[in-house]
Amino acid sequence: MIRYALRCEVDHEFEAWFASSDGYDEQVRQGLVQCPMCGTQNVTKAIMAPQVRTSKGADAGLAEAQKAVAEAMHRLRQHVESTHDYVGSSFASEARDIHEGLAPDRPIYGEATPQEVKSLVEEGVHVAPLPVFSPKTDDGAPKPVPAGQETTTPANRKLN
Repeated sequence: MIRYALRCEVDHEFEAWFASSDGYDEQVRQGLVQCPMCGTQNVTKAIMAPQVRTSKGADAGLAEAQKAVAEAMHRLRQHVESTHDYVGSSFASEARDIHEGLAPDRPIYGEATPQEVKSLVEEGVHVAPLPVFSPKTDDGAPKPVPAGQETTTPANRKLN
């Protein structure tokens, strides 16, 4: 696995894991790599320092930290799903109506295309992607899906 620091066309910076350098190139070529903040597919590698491991003990600490982050992301998703109204594919129009005062103010989540997300962000509507998870790991922890490898299409990515 390789981790890249990435930057989108509007200078949002984020990180993503890929199976290999070729895997990154292929996913970019297929339009599978998107900015999690605005949804644009115009993403490039940012400058980053290499990570050098000095001991196996560091690997164990990293694995525990990754597990804790995955569990926190899973709890976040569960919280949103239990406390927000699911509006499905009407997310973009409903979020816009709430922002403009045309619909009651309430927390929502649903589905939006990258283009809809970009339009919402440009209009000043605050949105954020929810973590997507694959089946649990061997130790029972939720396993986040690496960017660009979601099991749903980008149009089905849930946002809140």
